[in-house]
Amino acid sequence: MPARELRFVDDMAAFGFSPERSRRLQEVMGYDKHRIVEPGVCVSDLAIEGLQLLFHQQLLQPDEFDAMLVLTQSPDHFIPPTSNIIQGQLNLKSDMLCLDLNQGCAAWLVGLIQACLLLEQPAINKVVLITGDVISRKVSPRDRNSFPLIGDAIGIALVEKSPDASPIHANLRMDGSRASALMIPAGGFRMPSTPETAIEHDAGDSNLRSLDQLQMDGTAVFNFVQREVPPMIEDLLRFANTPEHAIDYYLFHQPNRFMLEKLAAKMKVNPARMPANVVENFGNSSGASIPVNITMNLAQQLLTQPLHVCFAGFGSGLTWSSMLLSLGPLRFCSMQTV
Repeated sequence: MPARELRFVDDMAAFGFSPERSRRLQEVMGYDKHRIVEPGVCVSDLAIEGLQLLFHQQLLQPDEFDAMLVLTQSPDHFIPPTSNIIQGQLNLKSDMLCLDLNQGCAAWLVGLIQACLLLEQPAINKVVLITGDVISRKVSPRDRNSFPLIGDAIGIALVEKSPDASPIHANLRMDGSRASALMIPAGGFRMPSTPETAIEHDAGDSNLRSLDQLQMDGTAVFNFVQREVPPMIEDLLRFANTPEHAIDYYLFHQPNRFMLEKLAAKMKVNPARMPANVVENFGNSSGASIPVNITMNLAQQLLTQPLHVCFAGFGSGLTWSSMLLSLGPLRFCSMQTV
C-alpha cells in the first residue's frame, strides 16, 4: 500500500464543491481518503518491495516458487512483461514461469483460477500471484467522478499445493461488447498517444479528462453489477451445492460503499457479511481491492481458523467472476505501507 494519502474533502475542494455538498456525497458513497503512489512509481516497484519484505520475514524463499503471475492494467512497459522485470530485479531463478495478464477489477479471481490451473502441472508446486494497479497515474486529477475514489495498491499471495485441499468452485464471464464502459482510449496501437490525445477536454459534465486517461460510464457499470453479479453468485452456490447461510463472508471487489450496499440488499445478504469499508479508507484499488479487503477485515481470524468465503470481482472487460472456497488458516496475512 503506498503511503501517500489524499483526503476526499480536499479533492472536492479543488473542484469547487462546498463542504456541505462534499459531506453529502461522502456519506452516500462512502468516500473519505485514498492512497496513490508518488510520481514515477510502478507496479514492479510495489511488488519488489512486497516480495523483499516476505523474504526478509522468512515467509517466502526466493527460490521456492515456480511461477509468478502479474495481473495488472498498468504495466511498467509494453515490452517486456512486468513479471520478467520483477524476476530480474530480484535475481530470481531462471527455471520459472513469468506471466503477465491484462485484467483489472476481476484480476484477483482470474489470477487465482490461473494459479490453480498451473498447480495442476507436476513441475509447479507454488505460485506467487501479484494483482493490482497504479491506475491513479492514468486518471485526470480534474475528473471528480474518478479521481477522488481511485486507489493504488497491489496484493501478493502465495498459492501452493496441499495434500488435504478442499474443493474450490469458480465461474467466469466476459462481455467485450460492453468494453467501452471502462476504458483508456489512447495509448495502445489502436489509438497511439499524441500531443492531441493528452489534451484534457470537458466531458460534458464539467469533468476534464483526455483520451490518455481513464473514462468510466458510472451508470453503465452500476447497472452491470446489479444485474449480472447476483445471478452469477446464485449459479455458483447451486453448482457447488452450498446453501447461502454456509458462507461466512462475501469478499467482493469494492468500487464504492453505495454499490456494495445495494448489491447486498439485492442478494438479501446481511451487510455485516459483505464488508464495504475499503474505498473509504484506501480507495478503489482495482484488482487489489479483494486482498485489501481480506487483510483489512479478516487478517486475525484467517491466521488461526478457516472461513468459508465467496469472492467476486467485476469490472473492465467487462469481466465478472466469483469463487467459493475455504480460506485459511493462512501462514501470513498483513497489510504493509511502502
